[in-house]
This record gives sequence, structure tokens and C-alpha cells, in this order.
Amino acid sequence: MKKIFLSILTIFLLLVVLTIAGSFYMLSYSLTPENNKGRNITKMYARLYQDHPDMKPWVDSLQQAHAFHDTIIMAQDGDRHAATWIPSSSGSHRVAFLIHGYTDSYVRMLPIARIYYQMGYNVFLPDLHGNGRSEGEAQQMGWKDRLDVEEWIPIANTLFADSTGTTQMVLHGVSMGAATTMCISGDQTPSYVKCFVEDCGYTSVWDEFCEQLHEQFSLPDFPLLYTTSILCDIRYGWNFTEASPIEQVKKSTKPMLFIHGSNDSFVPTRMVYPLYKAKSGIKELWVAPGSKHARSQSDHPEEYARKVEGFVSRFVH
Repeated sequence: MKKIFLSILTIFLLLVVLTIAGSFYMLSYSLTPENNKGRNITKMYARLYQDHPDMKPWVDSLQQAHAFHDTIIMAQDGDRHAATWIPSSSGSHRVAFLIHGYTDSYVRMLPIARIYYQMGYNVFLPDLHGNGRSEGEAQQMGWKDRLDVEEWIPIANTLFADSTGTTQMVLHGVSMGAATTMCISGDQTPSYVKCFVEDCGYTSVWDEFCEQLHEQFSLPDFPLLYTTSILCDIRYGWNFTEASPIEQVKKSTKPMLFIHGSNDSFVPTRMVYPLYKAKSGIKELWVAPGSKHARSQSDHPEEYARKVEGFVSRFVH
């Protein structure tokens, strides 16, 4: 009997050790990945021109006109966060605040920036915590990013304000940036923030990590996702269950356009439907035919621009 007990205890302790080790690995794999492509801005531009050859003449013209401006703030956590802004050539006071995705940078949002710039908008492009030129150790998956963006919003407003000291602003995010946008939408935002556009965001960090745990590692969510969430809370001050765009969307009172590719398997297309249902008030949904994750604008550039302009122009004047 004693040998059986010791064997059971040994197996139990081994499982505990493996779970703890697995939790550290999962947290590192998901929040501090070795390949943070957004850190190399030069390569980001090279990839941009490879994927969107038509972007280079536009970017070159802006650079020649010295239209790209950089600014830095000290975030609440003490890290330095960077942003780029492009003033409208028309002197408009409308602002498109564009938020990039996971391990990315402002460069990836330039094709969408061009849409708004051609609509006569000023464009504001932050690098999220731990991405691009912004300091920070780990990805925040849109949850704590919302607090950083909420620091940037009044700065963007000040840059482009009219004689009354205000602008009219739309927040538009892709992937993790879409999750950030939705999380912000549930907080109290300034009156000059008029509407939101979310492109392929997830329902919650828990749901997204659960999906990837199944797809990439063929593992169930219990116990690893639970223990990793606890570890994230201990280490970074937030957990996977509280980081919930869908719960924030339920509190959102301003108009929102939902966009998702019909063939998205990374953030599964099915996630957009409960998000859309959870949003009360003014809303629209466009599922881009055949598009994979974060490819709706690339696959359907003219349709994407029409959908965005048609929706946003109703609220930003």
C-alpha cells in the first residue's frame, strides 16, 4: 500500500511540475515570442512594399513632403511609447486613430492609413507596448493596451484640434488592435471619439488562447490555460478571463463596424457573430469573402475602403 501511495504521489508531483513548466513556456511563447517582427521597422517597410507595391509611391511622396512626424510619451508603467502621425493636406480636424496587431508596428497599418488620408483625415499611428519602437517586455493582447491608447487619444486630439480644441475621431484596429479597439469601446471615451471599426478581433484572450492551444498543440484548456492565466496575473497584472473584448462590447454605446474574413482560422470567423450580437445600438457587419486573418483589406481594397468610408462618414464630419 505504501508503494502504491508513493507511486501515486510521484505521478501527481510530476504532473504538477510539468504543468508549472508548461505554464511558463506558454506564457513566454504567447506574450514574449522570439520573433517579434514589428521590432524591425526596416523589414516591416520591405514587407509592406512586397505585399502592397502600390504603397511605395504614396509613402515616398509623404516622406519627401516631411509629412511623417514622430512623438513619444512616458506610459503609466514607465516605458517609452512611440507613435507616428500624418497631418491631413486639407487642414481637416477629422482623425483616424489606427491600431496595429500582435507583434507588429504602425507600418502594417499604412494601407488603411491611406484610405483615411485620401478621405481627408489626419492619421495617428501608435506602436503598442512591446511592439515597433515602443518599449515593453510583453504583449498585452489589447487589454492593458487599451489604457495606453487612452493616454494617446487626448494627445492625438490636441495635435489636430480645431479652434474649439476638439476633433472628430474614429478608432480602427486590426487583430489585436481590433481587440484593443473593442476594449476601449466599453470604457468611457471622450465625446470627440465618434465610432469604432474592428477588423478580425477575438471574443476574449481566453477564447483565442484556447483556440491556439487546440490547433497548435492539440491540448485541452485544462489545466494549462488556467495555470498560465494565473501566472500572467502574477507576472503582468492581468489574466485571460478579464481580458474580454466581448464583455467590453456589451457596454459600448457608440457605433461600430465589424469586419472579418470568411476564411479566418487564426481568429476564427465564428467569433465575429457573438461580438456583433453583443453590441447594442448602431452597428454593421461585413464578412469579407475568402479572406484569411487580417487579409480583408489586402484582398478587397476597393470594397474595404467603401465599407469603411460608408460607415465612418455617417458619424465623423
